[in-house]
Amino acid sequence: MDKRLLGAALAAVVAIGLAASGGAAQAKVFRWANDGDVNSMDPYARNETFLLTFDANMYEPLVGRDRSLKVEPALATEWKQTDPNVWRFKLRQGVKFHDGTPFTADDVIFSYQRVLMPGSNLSGNFATVKEIKKVDDFTVDVVTKSPDPILPEELTSWAILSKAWCEKNNAVKPADITKNEESFATRNENGTGPFILKERQPDVKTVLVPNPNWWGKKEHNLDEVVFSIIKDPLTRVSALLSGEIDMIYNTPPEATDKIKATKGLKLLQKAELRTIYLGLDQSRDELLESSVKGKNPLKDVRVRKAFYEAIDETAIAQKVMRGFAQPTALLIGAGVNGFDESINKRFPVNVADAKKLMAEAGYPTGFEIGMDCPNDRYVNDEQICQAVVAMLARIGVKVNLLAQPRAKFFAKVNEPAYNTSFFLLGWTPQTYDAHNALLSLAATRNREKGTGIFNNGGYADPKVDELVTQIQGELDQAKRNKLIVQALTLVKDDFGYIPLHQQQVVWATRDTVNVVQLPDNYFPLRYVTVK
Repeated sequence: MDKRLLGAALAAVVAIGLAASGGAAQAKVFRWANDGDVNSMDPYARNETFLLTFDANMYEPLVGRDRSLKVEPALATEWKQTDPNVWRFKLRQGVKFHDGTPFTADDVIFSYQRVLMPGSNLSGNFATVKEIKKVDDFTVDVVTKSPDPILPEELTSWAILSKAWCEKNNAVKPADITKNEESFATRNENGTGPFILKERQPDVKTVLVPNPNWWGKKEHNLDEVVFSIIKDPLTRVSALLSGEIDMIYNTPPEATDKIKATKGLKLLQKAELRTIYLGLDQSRDELLESSVKGKNPLKDVRVRKAFYEAIDETAIAQKVMRGFAQPTALLIGAGVNGFDESINKRFPVNVADAKKLMAEAGYPTGFEIGMDCPNDRYVNDEQICQAVVAMLARIGVKVNLLAQPRAKFFAKVNEPAYNTSFFLLGWTPQTYDAHNALLSLAATRNREKGTGIFNNGGYADPKVDELVTQIQGELDQAKRNKLIVQALTLVKDDFGYIPLHQQQVVWATRDTVNVVQLPDNYFPLRYVTVK
């Protein structure tokens, strides 16, 4: 780590006040664990909630979100439209990066150029942006290609980096995590946020300390934060029960009763905005991992429907998720703007009809196919995939499951060249608006336009593309919501994806810890207090 940053971090640790009795106050150390690592300190490395929320403790956007997920000033103090296609942002003055470098408009311009480079996983957030112009040292104009009424919401996960620091440390270009690339920014940081990186041991632990010069109001009382990787769920729970750690971020559903019954522990539970879904390769003429040669059976809507009808999501929600999931029929769930309960009806499970559809499509005995799944990203992700494997076997489809840690999994499925045949993923619209999910998952992939960046199965429908464009610029909310319903219905009826459920955010802590649990599963350390 950069010596200046380390010096600042250590200074924060030793600056612990004295107790009223005159003795040294006990340091407030918060120890928490997850089943998987954050994988990179670079906030552009992957558009994934855990990486974004962890790095957001060190880096900040122009526009943030408060405890209620409402937008609030961060590195920008105010913003307004000066023209239908121009948003003007006034930047916060007096802010310094962790190495002491002042924050200015030059860093915003640099960060915009960097987020669009190869290796960045957040370029899709700027699909509507034409350019960002510097007005003066503390004012920038974001020029859009067409009116974008929700642009500020689209920028809430865009972290600002130091131009000088990146140039000095040869980190101007983001390292491509899908190719196992690394740069100085992979294991080091230099943000403006409330916490500073003290120690980084990938896949083992990461230690943060407070930023003594942070511009914001301090609401936490922490002197140090120790984040550890404990992959095994039973070991993770045992560490909480024994007092070795103070919190579990990803709590296994099977351990919830034990935690509830244990004195000194508490369980926090909230419906998450994320939708867990299955994706299917509809782009290739021949699947990468299939017994079918010379053709792609997933291009046939009858096969996609057969997959859907064979998968019993109710059983998954009840048995695999132990009730900690809400089945859904759409790419978005309740709580996301544009969600409409009237179209949120799943097609029924019907194995007999699924077999008939497979036969009509020319696969009466089924076929063999590969499936990619993470084993440390979502709640019981591997178990969900195992259940899907068993269910599809009922219609003659033999699924060869490859379950991997998130770093390897995302590197494969997020590969631009459609490197997976069948996969499980989850998506939380960062704007809490349906357009984000449609733009990222359902629009035809076009990296130059920033559409379909995470459309990893290559689903494509010109009608959906047209609707996504209309939704993007529609200012009348009622008309906009009607367009969203049309787009979601098209994707649903075409079986472009197989939505499964919205999982529950389930955290477990000691009763000496207070945290703020958000429905997007973000975990801001700035709200944590330890007794």
